[in-house]
Amino acid sequence: MATIQWFPGHMAKALRQIREQMPLVDILFELVDARVPYSSQNPEVALAAGDKPKLLIMTKTDLADRQRLNEWLTYYKNHGQPVLALDSRQNNVAKVVTAKSKEILRDKLADEQAKGMKKRPIRAMCVGVPNVGKSTLLNHLVKKNVAATGNRPGVTTGQQWLRSSAELELLDTPGVLWHKFATPKQGTMLALSGAIKDSLYAKDDVALFALDYLRQYQPEKLKERYHLTDEELSEDIANPELLLTITAKMGFRDDYDRASERLIFDLRKGKLGPITLEVPADLNEDGLNE
Repeated sequence: MATIQWFPGHMAKALRQIREQMPLVDILFELVDARVPYSSQNPEVALAAGDKPKLLIMTKTDLADRQRLNEWLTYYKNHGQPVLALDSRQNNVAKVVTAKSKEILRDKLADEQAKGMKKRPIRAMCVGVPNVGKSTLLNHLVKKNVAATGNRPGVTTGQQWLRSSAELELLDTPGVLWHKFATPKQGTMLALSGAIKDSLYAKDDVALFALDYLRQYQPEKLKERYHLTDEELSEDIANPELLLTITAKMGFRDDYDRASERLIFDLRKGKLGPITLEVPADLNEDGLNE
């Protein structure tokens, strides 16, 4: 599996700004993709946050496998990490996020009130990897289109303060990755989820990784989507051969790069069913198993 990496200069700048602004906020909202909840957590953000209270917000839950999503919710709760699993488009998202923030900051807010300090909005910094759905969530928290959205990484390029309500203010930050992923598998999963610019990796490598997952967990969806026979999906058929078969079924002749791109986009858009590419059982003491 080829090593995938993406850390342009603007991300280094964004990380520096995150560190500089961290003392100004009460709480950190770290958004993670529910399809890759562990791999989409930025270790550099954790270092920058230090002891700052954090709310982990799992996005794109409509595209995630429900059973595996519940396993991750249990995992984080058992490790003392406050977490929400959200469909950012829900009407009550602002109410839910504000209530959870108040719960996490209960002691701090009570202490300020006891000291006679004027009531003020909670100030939260929103961080996440590229294309995690941060701008979509922010627009629903603010209830208007104040953050640019797009189904590609790198849409947000600068910081901005946004007001959700009299109780919550938000600092939007650009999507950031980190210098080196723990394993090649982590980089591949981030590429498959859309966190890495599509021009920066070999699409056939990522498509073969996707096929390996789909054959194990979503064989019927794979069979239905690409009109495969039982024989073509047989265990005796290697993934590269299966990719060539799918390429032909799509009418792309031998253009497996084009077919790989289609397969990746189909998976991202949920056309192959809900997916979650990792589970807590994949973790060891050092992080994600290879």
